[in-house]
Amino acid sequence: MEETEGGGVSVVIPVHNGALFVGEALDSVFAQTYRPLDVIVVDDGSDDDTTAVVERYGPRARLIRQTRAGPAEARNTGVAAATGAYLAFLDADDLWPPGKLAAQVAVLEEHPDIDLVFGLAVQFDGETSARAIQRDPPSAAALPALVAGGMVTRLDTFRGVGPLSTEWRVGEFIDWFARAQEMGLTSHVIQQVVLFRRLHAANLGRQDGGSRVEFTRVLRATLERRRREGLA
Repeated sequence: MEETEGGGVSVVIPVHNGALFVGEALDSVFAQTYRPLDVIVVDDGSDDDTTAVVERYGPRARLIRQTRAGPAEARNTGVAAATGAYLAFLDADDLWPPGKLAAQVAVLEEHPDIDLVFGLAVQFDGETSARAIQRDPPSAAALPALVAGGMVTRLDTFRGVGPLSTEWRVGEFIDWFARAQEMGLTSHVIQQVVLFRRLHAANLGRQDGGSRVEFTRVLRATLERRRREGLA
């Protein structure tokens, strides 16, 4: 496997009752062509076999267990423990193509004026195996992945914006990205698939009415903050 020189990437994977998929997510991380990796799995109060699955990876994956506090707090816990020069997130039910980190880190290393690097995402049926996805990527349209799993940034940059807000049940990354933009941080979207997003019954809650209401509240709070600060 090609070794890529650099300061290393901390990969934070928050998970709650993700035993079914977290192993495939980890496999896609360890299949990256970029090294070194600092992989941190934050088990957010799981009561299934999540811990047992993660422990099979031994010291390659640092496991942090916490009482159920939600995905924002789980990500923040991982960021606090991160040691790499760069930072990336991956949801426990999603996957990365092998060249994802190398491509995005290269942009950050070549362009110091760029703060956040995103790419494209493709959704896939949750019944499809990870091996099949990597061998034969979905033909669905690729769209900009302006989500946590589609971003790579410098660890210091993320910490400079501040932690993800635990006020929101969903949409915490929308809020964080809005704050980053308000601070004048620059972002770039590479025209390369960097994220495979799994669709399955357990994550369809992101699309329910309550989630839509929460997203609306996040956006409203962002607009109100920008008006107060004279940015809108």
